[in-house]
Amino acid sequence: MGADDHVPGAAAPAPDHPRARPRPAGGVDRRPQGGAGAAGGLGSLGRRFGRARGGGLAHRPSFGCGGSRSRSSCSGRRGFALPLGVLSGPGLGLNSDGVIDELVSQIKTRFSELQEELSDPAVIGDRQHFAAASRAYRELEPAARLASEYRRAADDAEGARELLAEDGDDSELRAMLDSSRARMAELEDEIRLAMVERDPNDDKNVIVEIRPGAGGDEAALWAGDLYRMLTRYAERRGFQVEPLSIGDGTYTFAVKGAGAYSVFKFEGGTHRVQRVPETESQGRIHTSTATVAVLPEAEDVEVEIDPGDLQIDVYRSSGPGGQSVNTTDSAVRITHKPSGIVVSMQDEKSQLQNRERAMRVLRARLYERARAEQQAAVAASRAAQVGTGERAEKIRTYNFPERRVTDHRVGMRLHNLDAILIGELDELTAALQDDEKRRRLEEKASVA
Repeated sequence: MGADDHVPGAAAPAPDHPRARPRPAGGVDRRPQGGAGAAGGLGSLGRRFGRARGGGLAHRPSFGCGGSRSRSSCSGRRGFALPLGVLSGPGLGLNSDGVIDELVSQIKTRFSELQEELSDPAVIGDRQHFAAASRAYRELEPAARLASEYRRAADDAEGARELLAEDGDDSELRAMLDSSRARMAELEDEIRLAMVERDPNDDKNVIVEIRPGAGGDEAALWAGDLYRMLTRYAERRGFQVEPLSIGDGTYTFAVKGAGAYSVFKFEGGTHRVQRVPETESQGRIHTSTATVAVLPEAEDVEVEIDPGDLQIDVYRSSGPGGQSVNTTDSAVRITHKPSGIVVSMQDEKSQLQNRERAMRVLRARLYERARAEQQAAVAASRAAQVGTGERAEKIRTYNFPERRVTDHRVGMRLHNLDAILIGELDELTAALQDDEKRRRLEEKASVA
């Protein structure tokens, strides 16, 4: 019997620690009276903000220098990214090579540049550029706040160090120096997390599918409870909920709003419930499951054809059509080399008309192919999330007798089941977002 299957009366979980972080191995117990949420919610940067002038970093910015950008504000920019040194070394401690100091400087410089761009009348008048700059500003703002606090802590540490050198050892100055250094170490950790590249789907709307798993009628009732929990959570977060299909214990709905996927992607998987069903006359606890699939809503597939990918052949038409059709090269055959799709057209008298028709057909075929590939990818994602719906495949357990919710991915236990069931999932989401960033950071560090 696992830790989440124990009955009332078993040993209580370990008490909270005010600075505890959820870890997959140890399990962090969070009681309602603790008040503080898990660490998380930091803005992430990725490769989205352009490059601060004079730095040595290189990644592609989220909006380029062509078209929507003024020439004056674009000169000399290349990209903005994490130096590999930021990701190296165990434990995320103070960086002796000064890479964090360089990163802090570039964050602050780029943030100032974005502020200037957003007040530039030329940028304000360009809707596409203004939207891109605003998005970059919003995403960079949390890291900029951390960078400012890091600078203040560094200045305090330097001031205390200088006074200690001049006046000799002093307990208050020593305490100030130690406190500033400790805060710098914490901020370095947080800045690293803030710089982790975002999931490219995070800003998308989502489609959520909830289906009963193991447990018969009780599983169907549990699926309905999850539907109410997730739709209430969406409304609390300010998202728009659009029911798409509800019936036979299965619920499909859309969640619309900026960042919907970044919030709801952590709900995908098997949700297990342990409770006494209303129909159970002997008071026995039953275990049931429901599966949740969270899919980024597919955007319209835009077909862009590179002229270099086309082989265009012209030839004389065959069959009826008059003398001019049969004696001029009016027929067109277009081959799309990457896909091997071939379209021929000879019905019109002019080569230009046949070419335009052939291109319309080619675009339609490429669109259908891309749409089919997109649907196959979504189907694979859904299958990976929901698994088989068996009781052992769970991301989270809801234990009604103990009023406890356990998220098995981060080992986090919360004793506020009733609040969670009405959509108060923010603490769980924050812990899972923090865990995702840490795992991405570790992956980058291992590659570096």
